[in-house]
Amino acid sequence: MSVTVSVPDDDLVAPEIVSTIFYSASVSDALAILVAETVGSDQRLTWGNAGALHLLGYGLADLRSLPVKHLFPTLGAGELKLLLRRERSARMTLPVRTASGASLDSTVLATPSPGGRMWTIRISATATEQDRALRATADAHERRFSALTERSPIPTLLSEQGMRLAHVNDAFCSLVGLRAEQLLGTGWIDAIHPDDLDPVIEQVSAALDGGEVETQARLVRDDGTIRTTVIRFSHLFTPGVGAGFVGTIEDITDRLAFEAKLAHQANHDPLTGLPNRTLLSQYVSGRFVAGSGDLACLFLDLDNFKVVNDSLGHTAGDELLVEVAERLRATVRPGDLVARFGGDEFVVVCENVGEADAVALAERVSVALARPMRLGGVDIRPYASVGVTVQTDEHHVAEDLIRDCDIAMYQAKAGGKGRITVLDQQARAEARDKLRLVAELRDAIERREITLLYQPIFDTRDRTAVAVESLARWQHAERGAISPTTFVPLAEESGLIAGLGLLVLDETCRQIAEWDQLLGDAAPPRANVNVSALQLDDNLPAQVAAALRRHGLTPARISVEITESALMKDPESAREVLEQLREVGVELAIDDFGTGYSSLAYLRHLPVDCLKVDRSFVAEMADGHPEIASAVIALAHTLNLSTVAEGVETVDQAVELTRLGANFLQGFGLAKPMTGGHAAAWFAARAEADR
Repeated sequence: MSVTVSVPDDDLVAPEIVSTIFYSASVSDALAILVAETVGSDQRLTWGNAGALHLLGYGLADLRSLPVKHLFPTLGAGELKLLLRRERSARMTLPVRTASGASLDSTVLATPSPGGRMWTIRISATATEQDRALRATADAHERRFSALTERSPIPTLLSEQGMRLAHVNDAFCSLVGLRAEQLLGTGWIDAIHPDDLDPVIEQVSAALDGGEVETQARLVRDDGTIRTTVIRFSHLFTPGVGAGFVGTIEDITDRLAFEAKLAHQANHDPLTGLPNRTLLSQYVSGRFVAGSGDLACLFLDLDNFKVVNDSLGHTAGDELLVEVAERLRATVRPGDLVARFGGDEFVVVCENVGEADAVALAERVSVALARPMRLGGVDIRPYASVGVTVQTDEHHVAEDLIRDCDIAMYQAKAGGKGRITVLDQQARAEARDKLRLVAELRDAIERREITLLYQPIFDTRDRTAVAVESLARWQHAERGAISPTTFVPLAEESGLIAGLGLLVLDETCRQIAEWDQLLGDAAPPRANVNVSALQLDDNLPAQVAAALRRHGLTPARISVEITESALMKDPESAREVLEQLREVGVELAIDDFGTGYSSLAYLRHLPVDCLKVDRSFVAEMADGHPEIASAVIALAHTLNLSTVAEGVETVDQAVELTRLGANFLQGFGLAKPMTGGHAAAWFAARAEADR
């Protein structure tokens, strides 16, 4: 049998399809072959062989002007897509419209080219009514199967016997970028990554034996890219054929990438890309072996970083941090970890180095950081204070090493900026003791173990007690009494001052309410409460008002004392807070007046009621120097403010301060600080004596 094939002479038909056309034409003299191609948004006929022209009654020029859907009038847009698939061949039995308009029942087979934009369409007329009925039934089954599996978004494999696939759906073809014909049989195995092939075959064998299994495997796409998947195999038995399997594939590549991104973000600083404190801790913990001495840490804190932020802006500050990170990476040894600890602090962790090598590395780092760089049009030289710590037997856990390195850095900064300091053991012991004390102070505040003493304040006119000052005290279970000069600054440094201040405020209000119940009119009229500079913010007025409401007190029962230095840290902000406190209705006093650096012009505009003369000025009176105390009292009178002289120890001081015009007196020479119960008894006794 000889067959002559007319191959189109235009360039619309891709070379790769010519061999397909030739093969198809050589199968049968009665076979009609068309070529369809995607043109714009439609599929159009671009060529037909002699059998197609004879069967359909078209001339070649007429045929080439037709859209594909014109030939198949019974197919909707969705059904036409099922025929012209990009992934696989599709067969349908359906009427074909001829040039005369008549319908010709035919079997149509459409085969896509590798690019998926061109199809070979083979048309053969069905022979008998029985053939057409059988073909229609088969097509109906195939369409239902297509709807359930081939068009499913879940990539699916089906084997009726052993490893050889009988079917793959479109989603799997799209996943690996191959046509179904390339995957059937054992072709699908070529899409499995070679390193994952053995586990996949093991799981297929388990499924053939009757199990349901899954495995993670990488699939290699036709373009070389790799997708990570989970393949689930289920046993399938086909009567007369044997054991096979159904496989479904879940592409987890994007999910794994997203999880990896989240993990990276959780463990890395977003600005510099360096490991953060969390990853640093994990890194050191993973390498720390107690007693081995294999680790060393460098803890760096940039000097004058705040100056850069304040003068050149936070953008310049960020640029500086990024540049520091790059210089650290370039200077340390391969394998050393560089982490951003927080703010302008960085940590370098080294393995298998001694103290001398660690110090040498710190020196190289300092030199590298000090090279000039340009920020905001200004040349600057970044310097850092560096603490160096090498693991010793005293480091029982990884956190001990990092903590000691932090202590060494603070020792370096205390000794002068731009210094390198190896951890001093005595300072280490002191620092650790301070950390323990901070933890114990936190517990004491939470358990309300900070107690209050109350020292009376007297009116100079008749020596009556008109108020008390609340004084915080800490009786440590093991250390004994700890002075406020120790634990108040400690609370400020460690961020505990807010809790301590609220405790003192609340306990003072509670005590006043209790005195009112016990003493009635004999109760102290007012209590003075000290406020730290760190409490002086917009929250304070609301906190004071809440404490008064909680204990049923009027605002006149409380006077808030604020040190002069606290007011002058941010005068404008302090003034706003004082005005809000004044709106609450409490009295306001400036404590330790004269020891700071107030502007008298500014003082005149502060909404305060009282100046407290510092005890150091009162003490000078014993040496014959009443000048400062006298000046403060006179200034207060000029500003229409009352005065309280603190630290009165003798009758002579009391007499002299009264003569100078002080309104109120306070000190051990008049009355010592007392517990709430003793104060109640003291005020009750004085009330009884005055009757």
